[in-house]
Amino acid sequence: MVHRLPPWLFLALLVLSAPGHAAAWREHPSWQSSFAQAGVKGTLLVYDEKADVWHVSDAARARQAFLPASTFKLFNALVALDSGAVKDEFEVIRWDGKVRGLKDAPVLEWNRDNSLASGMRYSTVWFYQEVARRAGERRMQQWIDRAGYGNRDIGGGIDTFWLHGALRISAEQQIDFLRRLADDRLPFSPRAQEIVRRISITESAPAYVLHAKTGWGTHAAQNSANDDLGWYVGWVEHAGRRWFFAMNIDLPAPGDAAKRVPLAKQLLAQLGALPQGS
Repeated sequence: MVHRLPPWLFLALLVLSAPGHAAAWREHPSWQSSFAQAGVKGTLLVYDEKADVWHVSDAARARQAFLPASTFKLFNALVALDSGAVKDEFEVIRWDGKVRGLKDAPVLEWNRDNSLASGMRYSTVWFYQEVARRAGERRMQQWIDRAGYGNRDIGGGIDTFWLHGALRISAEQQIDFLRRLADDRLPFSPRAQEIVRRISITESAPAYVLHAKTGWGTHAAQNSANDDLGWYVGWVEHAGRRWFFAMNIDLPAPGDAAKRVPLAKQLLAQLGALPQGS
């Protein structure tokens, strides 16, 4: 004898067996006006953890992959710690005396001895290139594969693959990585993840804590092989909640890079992720 389930019970079992629901994506057309007022083109994606909602301007671009540029320092620091390239965030690597800068302008903080912490704060390129060389291509690829970072392609040289090479990551993937870092769910030691969370704090106030990292990719923009790309990624802890964000914008002019942080903070404040005027 064949026993047939009542239709209502069949549907209930089907719902219960289905995978977890996908969080809603909410477009914010008004954000594009804010981008236009700043004179830049790009996307901002924000995941509101408590509400389980993704807020976005230009969802298609938020899923498009670009060079991570210096946002990769967050991952690189984890590899450096767990591979022994440096023993902690305070170990100093001596400056080699070569003057470096952005757009031919020397950056004082780069042209001196640096540590993992200062290199994160000042985005010291040569320091993170050195720790990547110390980790080596084989170990770097293993960590990239285990963590599932971006497209997992480190072609282009062990000390340049995130700057000019083959590695690509989208805003959506950036937030996935940041959420796992914040929750200790990456395949790195808890110690390494705690250190990187600590050195990624850019603002700490009584009302909120901001973890963030900028990035500047040369000739990496969406619509022009000649334009640069700017990133700003991180998360905010405020009022017992967390918001994870990833912004990228085209940088046709060098001065556009300075617009990333204030624009992102303005829109995060509109969501309540940051206090107004922070």
